[in-house]
Amino acid sequence: MPAASCAPRSAAGGRGAAAAGAGKRHAGSWTGRAGIAIAVFSRPWTEVLVDVDALLLSRIQFVWVVAWHILLPAFTVGLSCYIATLETLWWVKKDPIYLRLSSFWIKIFAVSFGMGVVSGIVMPFQFGTNWSRFSEQTMDVVGALMAYEVLTAFFLEAAFLGILLFGRKLVPQWAHVFAAVMVALGTLLSSFWILAVNSWMQTPQGHEVVDGRFVPVDMLSVMFTPSFPYRLAHTVVAFVVTTAFVVLGVAAGYLRQGRHVAESRTMVKMALGFLSIMVPLQVLIGDLHGLNTLEHQPAKVAAMEGLWETQRRVPASLFAIPDEEAETNRFEIAIPALGSLYLTHDWDGEVKGLKEWPREDRPPVAIVYFAFRVMVGIGMLMLALVVWGWVQHWRGRLYDSPGFLAAARWMTPAGFVAVLAGWTVTEVGRQPWTVYGLLRTADSVTPSLTTADVSLSLAGYVVAYLVIFSGGFTLLRRMVRTGPQVAEQDEGREDPEARPARPLSAVTQAPSASRHEEGGHAA
Repeated sequence: MPAASCAPRSAAGGRGAAAAGAGKRHAGSWTGRAGIAIAVFSRPWTEVLVDVDALLLSRIQFVWVVAWHILLPAFTVGLSCYIATLETLWWVKKDPIYLRLSSFWIKIFAVSFGMGVVSGIVMPFQFGTNWSRFSEQTMDVVGALMAYEVLTAFFLEAAFLGILLFGRKLVPQWAHVFAAVMVALGTLLSSFWILAVNSWMQTPQGHEVVDGRFVPVDMLSVMFTPSFPYRLAHTVVAFVVTTAFVVLGVAAGYLRQGRHVAESRTMVKMALGFLSIMVPLQVLIGDLHGLNTLEHQPAKVAAMEGLWETQRRVPASLFAIPDEEAETNRFEIAIPALGSLYLTHDWDGEVKGLKEWPREDRPPVAIVYFAFRVMVGIGMLMLALVVWGWVQHWRGRLYDSPGFLAAARWMTPAGFVAVLAGWTVTEVGRQPWTVYGLLRTADSVTPSLTTADVSLSLAGYVVAYLVIFSGGFTLLRRMVRTGPQVAEQDEGREDPEARPARPLSAVTQAPSASRHEEGGHAA
């Protein structure tokens, strides 16, 4: 793989040869050049501004865009599957509760899906504008997989989404159910191809390097890399668990208010039963994924554990402040030997420490270390809430326990936080590489970019995304406050001349519908 033809530009417009070489050695690390995260805020702002360059700003921009965007697939993948389940149950059981719930969540899905499309459009542009070297060298691999996503997932969703949103009264019921299943399948196929791309970047295989470009020689090997099955399972389960906690939290909020009681009981029962299977399964998949990562990306595991020295009987670090300069942990609290057990399934298992790799080849430790603990900590809280739910069920108080319902409501965003933390571990832990071990992040950025270029685009993305997501969240919040009863009224219209309801009709009808419903409950 040829080295980069020039070092990334600095904010000052250029550096001496020695400084450029030092910059290249550390450009792949988030803490190396500008001291991102904790290190940034511990330095004088004058130093930070001097060190900020197009590479760092391009990475911050990509983080900003993807971090917002991933919240939408984390919700819509699971929500589409839930809607397909509700539609099937309505078709089979003819219980109107499933109809009301499906109609309600379809409206939520329409807004969320639209936000996902808008926020996702800008990401491919960044590959050309900010990461042209990466695009040029990997396009034969990455471009093919992205094209497969368009030809399968996007086309499938485009064909059936309109039927799902507007066609309930226009097609037979089985066709509407089929459309719901196809939309859900489309979201899962999209996850498949995106994670195939990401897994190839994490554990690349099935290619050869020709004139500095990655050329696929075995597409099946490119698609099914060693980490792909574990990453696909871990991510998709995380997405559906995220949705289940949203459903559980929304239902808990209604029950605390005494609204939509029948629908809320159904949602709580379905969500708790689903989570009782999927949360423990996620723990198991995460363990298997960890074993795979230890085999193929041991430096990432060392950063996750804050492990500096290669050793056996590795302690499980509960808390520490990693000091990358001194190559040690400050204020560490650890359980002796437990780390080897869950990392290698052997009390005496050996794990490589970060000192096995040169400094320029290590991921930024602090970010990976703390993000991993956030992810695992939330997972444990999820498991605890599921156990608490079953305890309340056995006591006959599942639907009226103030403590459990309050906790369930507070856990509504927990899945999103866990997804972001897990994504941070995966992507920051891969640094300083874009294609692991083969192409450095510093060698992937567009060489002609200036700090001013990226500063302007980053500012635009920040403003645009704040507007998009603030507006979208306001709509979603209002629709949730209105509740599923509006869906029942919409579906009950018998006017054959009426047009199908818009996805956002619940928003415009919310005030009057809410007053009608509240009056009914008061009666």
